[in-house]
Amino acid sequence: MTPDERKNLQKLDDLVLNASDDELKKIQEIDHQNQMEGLSLYEVYLDSSSLINQSIKKPSRKS
Repeated sequence: MTPDERKNLQKLDDLVLNASDDELKKIQEIDHQNQMEGLSLYEVYLDSSSLINQSIKKPSRKS
């Protein structure tokens, strides 16, 4: 594993470990969707970490 990969993995670990209950539910939803497509949460995080962070941190709208 390269130093950059370790750094990114640590960022993902920190995101999960410091997430609120609502954020963890969103992370779980994202992870489940990606697993159905054969991707890991780490792979998706690397490809679009800013998008994942934004979607997790945004409050969900309830209608």
